[in-house]
Amino acid sequence: MFQRILVATDGSVLSKKAVKSAIALAAQSGAELVALTVVPRYPTSYLDGAMAFPPEDIARIEKQWADASRVTLDAIVVKGRASGVAVKTATVNSDLVAESIIAAARKHKIDLIVMASHGRKGLKRLLLGSETQHVLTHSELPVLVLR
Repeated sequence: MFQRILVATDGSVLSKKAVKSAIALAAQSGAELVALTVVPRYPTSYLDGAMAFPPEDIARIEKQWADASRVTLDAIVVKGRASGVAVKTATVNSDLVAESIIAAARKHKIDLIVMASHGRKGLKRLLLGSETQHVLTHSELPVLVLR
């Protein structure tokens, strides 16, 4: 069935549901699981002329985000082992979340991408965008979306 499954997570409650399902699917099919987080870069300014934060503050905040990502991934490794699933972890630092997920799937020779979707519709979806929708429309791999 599947040999390698990638689960993209941001540590949110909804993405934890996707992680739980991905672990169960990996256990059922004997697949290896790759858990991925994409950590954004801290925006240095939103508008020209906006006050920029000192580099040490930006580095501190980005480190906090990376540390939180590591905690999330470590928890997935523990849950995977408890279910008999081999879990590899990957962190990508990028503002291009969907593109990073697709690139990681190619790099790790993934058979299935698992991710969560908030299920936003209408104006909210238009304004907030959807990384899941972007992955669905641009990936050549199967994508399992959970809500």
